[in-house]
Amino acid sequence: MFRLLSKESNIFSVPAYIGFLFLIFLSLNLLDFKNITLFSTIITFTGISLGYFLFNAIALNQFSHLPLLLYTLFVVAFYDGTIDLGLAITFLTSSILLLILTSQNDQLRKSSFMLVGAILAFTFLVFPPSWPMAVFVIFHIIGTSGRIGLNMFRLLFGAILIVLSYFGVMHLIHFTTWDSSYFPFSSSFEMLKSYYPLYILVPIALMIIYSFSDHFKHYNEKSPISRYKYTFVLVFSLAQLITIIFYMGNNYEYLLLLALPVSIIISRMLRFLPKYWMQELGLWIVVFCLAAFKIANFAQY
Repeated sequence: MFRLLSKESNIFSVPAYIGFLFLIFLSLNLLDFKNITLFSTIITFTGISLGYFLFNAIALNQFSHLPLLLYTLFVVAFYDGTIDLGLAITFLTSSILLLILTSQNDQLRKSSFMLVGAILAFTFLVFPPSWPMAVFVIFHIIGTSGRIGLNMFRLLFGAILIVLSYFGVMHLIHFTTWDSSYFPFSSSFEMLKSYYPLYILVPIALMIIYSFSDHFKHYNEKSPISRYKYTFVLVFSLAQLITIIFYMGNNYEYLLLLALPVSIIISRMLRFLPKYWMQELGLWIVVFCLAAFKIANFAQY
């Protein structure tokens, strides 16, 4: 199965995976037009669909089927159809930000920071727990930009435009009460009382940790482009992980924020394992862990 999935994908692969995911949504009645969460479902599906195209944009997986399948499995395992509208918008805007920041067009990427700032501000206003994404973008500018001051100004200017527009609209409709959730860590942090069924995903977490250590162990052996892109994915994953740790609770759909980067990380880890049986075993471990997590999570409701 691993060798089959390692074959290069073609122009029909992404639409086929999107269509397959759409059928799964239908089978779970996630697109029921009588459902009050229809709007958030459409936004989430759009963000998920955009994620498939990001694999080619990031270009870390040799355009194989493996990351596409893993991404589909992660989405199916973590999405139960009751996603919050704010989280759905965050999922979509995260995909848009990745598409911009990983663009091969340097001029487009460097001239889009005002748009990035506007997207970050809008995402924060509809979903305050998304603030780690803004920190990620700031570090990205500091680490990769030759004109840090100018790009930071563009980022801030774009964010200010959205914030002022938001305050203006709220003032016009006489909504002047300040929401304390816009302050990070305004609510008390509580540890989970039970990690079931999260501990089913421990083997996948161990694979991610191994991939992290292997990346830095062979860091100097990689090409500059590969080092930059993979480090970019790791830092992006860390930003999303902060949101998950502090705000997820028992809302496991937050794990969707990690579906794309984890698919890239694990597919690369499997591809570079020295033995074929290791690659095949690792793939089936991921499949069975996600299936067990989905069944266990479904059994709770």
